Amino acid sequence: MAPRRRLLLVLLAFAALYLIWGSTYLAMRVAIDHLPPLLMGGTRFIATGLILLVFLACTSGIRRADLRPRFWRSALLVGLGMMLFGNGFVALSLQRVPTGVAALIVATTPMWLVGLDWASGRSGRPRAQVVFGLILGLVGIAVLSGVGAAEESLRLDPWGVLGLLIATLGWACGSIYSRHAPLPHSILLATAMEMLAGGVAVLVVSSVLEPWSEVDLFELPGRAVFAWSYLVLFGSLIGFTAYLWLLREVSAAKVATYAYVNPVIAVWLGWLVLDEAIGPRTLIAGAMILVAVIIINLARVGPRDAALVEPVASIDVPVAEEQILELELQAEGIASAAPASAAPIDAADGAVAQERVSDR
Repeated sequence: MAPRRRLLLVLLAFAALYLIWGSTYLAMRVAIDHLPPLLMGGTRFIATGLILLVFLACTSGIRRADLRPRFWRSALLVGLGMMLFGNGFVALSLQRVPTGVAALIVATTPMWLVGLDWASGRSGRPRAQVVFGLILGLVGIAVLSGVGAAEESLRLDPWGVLGLLIATLGWACGSIYSRHAPLPHSILLATAMEMLAGGVAVLVVSSVLEPWSEVDLFELPGRAVFAWSYLVLFGSLIGFTAYLWLLREVSAAKVATYAYVNPVIAVWLGWLVLDEAIGPRTLIAGAMILVAVIIINLARVGPRDAALVEPVASIDVPVAEEQILELELQAEGIASAAPASAAPIDAADGAVAQERVSDR
């Protein structure tokens, strides 16, 4: 590929990650104004999964062995964590909290990843920088939520904040399980299966909790249809494709920058389109949370493996982020076993190799 063309594609892919994923919170907020949150999310994921399956069937083909029951079982468990609890609780919480605030709280997902890894015994005691980042992030959430504020108007809806924290925990659990879950080697196929399985689970819960009889699809306003279609085509398909492509073209550390930009985009769009207030408390708390996330990400790996730093999980990304941490662990194992004169692991090779990691 010509250098100029590659540079243009890289810039376009980053623009997709920054702008599209940063705008999905606004699109979700618009969609749930006219559709029950879980119904909106479930249909969105099923539509995206079906599109991916058709695309794969028409291009590379799908082997029958890749659709074995144990793969579907793993896809369902991952989908329950990521789609039902992760994305579902975000959609529910957006009825109670501003979109920019939701994006900032969602950005704290790495805090759960660190804590769960430590609690499960998969990783050692967190470094001092990580502990500082965790504390700073928790303080940022408290400030953002208005804990201790004298005026009631300065406090966020506690149920909305709790829902977002549950969403980040669910996403982290699904991500951690996906590291070693038996799934097809193709990331796109695994993603399609997870979206389908998770989408069905979300619809089942929606059928119990939400009033489908009150929804008239033929009476939906154009803005709701556009928002839903935007989430399917841009948020999931284009954004995710750009994400996977970038992981093969640039270092994962550079790809991870989307997680620091998305909340900024979400806050700005919420102010511009929905007239959401941006006060000093939001700015200060947002800065604390983003700095905490950056500290946690950079401290989790040493300088030698900085190129393989794990991207921050995004609630709108269906899969593949935790595979970067798997590569990181593999890189550490190879480096410890290799002689001191061995050449360092190339970041691009690590990114390309992610499709061959574990059962993914």
